[in-house]
Amino acid sequence: MNRLTGLLSRLSVRWKLAIWSSVLLCVLFLGYNGVQYFVINHWMFHREQKAVHKNVEEIQEYFRAQSGTDRKIAGSRSFIESINVSHQMIRILNANGTPILTVSDQLPEDWVQPQTAVKTDTTSVWHEEEHLLLIRSPLRTASFTGTIEIVNNLESSDQLSDMLMGVMIAGWLGAIVISAAGGVFLSRLLLRPIQSLSDTMMRIKQNGLQERVGVPGSNNDELAQLARVFNDLMEQLETSFYNQKQFAQDASHELRTPISIIEGHISLLSRWGKHDPEILEESLKVSLQELGRLKAIVNELLELTRAEEKSREPHDFPCEVLDTLQYTLRNFALLHPDFEFTQNLIKLDGVVIYILPNHLEQILLILLDNAVKYSGSLRAIRLNGVVVRSQVQICVEDSGIGVPEKDLPLVFQRFYRVDKSRSREQGGSGLGLAIAERLVAKYGGSIAMTSKPGQGTAVTLTFPIVQRLKSN
Repeated sequence: MNRLTGLLSRLSVRWKLAIWSSVLLCVLFLGYNGVQYFVINHWMFHREQKAVHKNVEEIQEYFRAQSGTDRKIAGSRSFIESINVSHQMIRILNANGTPILTVSDQLPEDWVQPQTAVKTDTTSVWHEEEHLLLIRSPLRTASFTGTIEIVNNLESSDQLSDMLMGVMIAGWLGAIVISAAGGVFLSRLLLRPIQSLSDTMMRIKQNGLQERVGVPGSNNDELAQLARVFNDLMEQLETSFYNQKQFAQDASHELRTPISIIEGHISLLSRWGKHDPEILEESLKVSLQELGRLKAIVNELLELTRAEEKSREPHDFPCEVLDTLQYTLRNFALLHPDFEFTQNLIKLDGVVIYILPNHLEQILLILLDNAVKYSGSLRAIRLNGVVVRSQVQICVEDSGIGVPEKDLPLVFQRFYRVDKSRSREQGGSGLGLAIAERLVAKYGGSIAMTSKPGQGTAVTLTFPIVQRLKSN
């Protein structure tokens, strides 16, 4: 048994599926045929038994009506012969068990020894290779007491049973062959998508992540769904690897610039700036500025990493939106007294969402900072809040230079800047909106930007409402 199990464990899934499906079909077919054979045999035996019992009842009724005696019974041969059938013997015994009348058709009398009975008894007996049905029943009339014996040869029933067994065995053997062939065919058919998936994985290993599994357009079974899920996963992996590669390139580029500037000024100081107060002052000033910029980039990268982490804890941090927005806007306005800040947040009074207040503050500061940087000559920023169905929408608008339409789908990518030269002058690193987008998504919200060049930009945050403490 262990050797068989070990042999099966070394087979491929295709052959395992073919073998087990064949075995299952054969077992089911064998079980069905076995039940069918048993039922048919039982029905034939019961039919023979019923026919013999009917003969017994006819004999009993006939002799009771005739008030049979030994002589009358012995002289009733013609009647007994009329009800007897082929391969059957009818024998009537007296009280001593001696046969007084025997009628037999192709069945020798010595196959069954005479024996009296006090009640009807039905048995199945064998004489060498002959299968016999034997019924003994008492016969009582006013002047006679004896026994009726009927012996029926079940040869024809046994022949039919053997023929049925042969047909069933032949059918079972045919089922083995057909089920084996069908199992191999079905295993190939069912495992074809899996084989295709395996081949695609091998090609991915050799050629890269651009390979995909072919999925028939009309197929919608589980294997086709598996192929689609695999393709979707590969799309995400390819996109993720591309983004990681792009991120590494962008990060190295952003970090290289301040490092190169600092390196240049240190080299300048090392050569001749140590003894020149003006060069020393200028180099130290620029190096400190670039170090500050470098520190800001590293901090933003850490913030972005934290924003992308999926917390295992549920985000059940209730936050009253109005208080957080007004507090953040008030503090930000103090830093930019030359800007005009307006707000329309009355509809958010009493609205509660799930988000850490400092995260909502961080998101708003990123959007306000961008609005300030790109406001242009019109130094006006508006903060609006509305409730739409079961969602709260917060919008930060400016009237600045705007964003070209072709750049709108890219503004939330890391290190992306619409105008790189102006952004560098203004201290931007291109990470703010990426951080904001990931923080918003972390709490089940969404962020969208609309803009028209020369007219301004609007960034809208959407969060699901948890509850409303007041009704407006």
